[in-house]
Amino acid sequence: MTTPPGARLARALTIAGQVIDPQWHRAILAVDRAQFVPDTVWVTSTDHPGYYVPVTRDDPDHASWAHEDYALATQVDDGRPAGAHGRGRRVTSSLSQPSLVVAMLQQLDAVVGHRVLEIGTGTGYNTALLCHVFGEKAVVSAEIDKELARVAVVNLARAGYAPTVLDTDGSGPLEVGEGTGMFHRVLSTVAACGRIPHAWVRQVWPGGVIVTPFEVGNVPGVLVRLVVQEDGTATGPIVDDAAFMVLRSQRPDPRRLRELVEEDAPGVRAGSTDVNPRLVAYRNQGWQLVLGHLVPDLRYAVYEAAEDRPEWAGKASVYVATPDGSWALGEYVPAGGPYTTKRAGPRDLWAEIGAAWEEWTRWGKPGRDQLGVTVDQEGTHLWADAPAGVLRPLGTAAAAG
Repeated sequence: MTTPPGARLARALTIAGQVIDPQWHRAILAVDRAQFVPDTVWVTSTDHPGYYVPVTRDDPDHASWAHEDYALATQVDDGRPAGAHGRGRRVTSSLSQPSLVVAMLQQLDAVVGHRVLEIGTGTGYNTALLCHVFGEKAVVSAEIDKELARVAVVNLARAGYAPTVLDTDGSGPLEVGEGTGMFHRVLSTVAACGRIPHAWVRQVWPGGVIVTPFEVGNVPGVLVRLVVQEDGTATGPIVDDAAFMVLRSQRPDPRRLRELVEEDAPGVRAGSTDVNPRLVAYRNQGWQLVLGHLVPDLRYAVYEAAEDRPEWAGKASVYVATPDGSWALGEYVPAGGPYTTKRAGPRDLWAEIGAAWEEWTRWGKPGRDQLGVTVDQEGTHLWADAPAGVLRPLGTAAAAG
């Protein structure tokens, strides 16, 4: 008997307890992930921190990675490496880690007969798994990068599948004339950043499911499972961690915090705040999700006092900023507030941060597993414990003048 092409990977995932649904187990066994690994993948450079370097098929590791539980970067800088000597600065497409792929597929709770829209074809491996279970006619996949879409079609054909692959931005509504229509499931393999597109909700039958990574703030993304309601909304809990690159149409401003702060600029205001500046760095995942959602686009940096100055022990300078030109400095001291500040720009960031903390506290400081998301025509809303518990900070509009 011939060994199935995905046997090695399937064995690793089943031993690890990742695969519990037989239909996805069969798909992993049947699809050869190696067919979807390009000639060049990208790994973190050990000699040049912050860069990625190419690894080709000549490297013995290249062949083994396809059959192991590793994410593989397949494109950097949208296909045009931005660093010197061919090095990449940012991963822009990847073959996701197989254990995470399986976790997302199993969250779909999909059955044969369902029609599935995938956002982010990449090189086509996840698309092939969908085709194996549902049939190629039931799968539509959107890929914004035309070259990636072309390569995915070639890879899928070599594996024996011919789904509909659209070289289009999947964050908006798909054209009716492209044979898309309505779906029972949407699976995004890229993260929605701050806002989950309502266009996805509008393309799913009531009772259907949307599974997507969701990213806010300064923590890695989480996985959200939404059920579409009769009223055109979708709601559901955060079910897992899921770090992904974000939709290209939602990429955040690339500037670093130090590029957003101008302490010598005209209009800088000195003052004080009762908000503890160290709150922004509190590494509770629930808090960081709430902070990122209620104070959009926030970046921060904490500079601890020098160790050789014992009289400064425990002190820190905390900077916060947003790309609209708002920034603030808070001088933390262990004695407590009020804390000396400087600020500039249209937003009072310490007031917003304080209001977010009060709201998180009001709901009992919920952790990740108590949080969920609702998407409607007005936007994306974060809730605690149940969809009715939408987190809404009070008083920030007056404080931001």
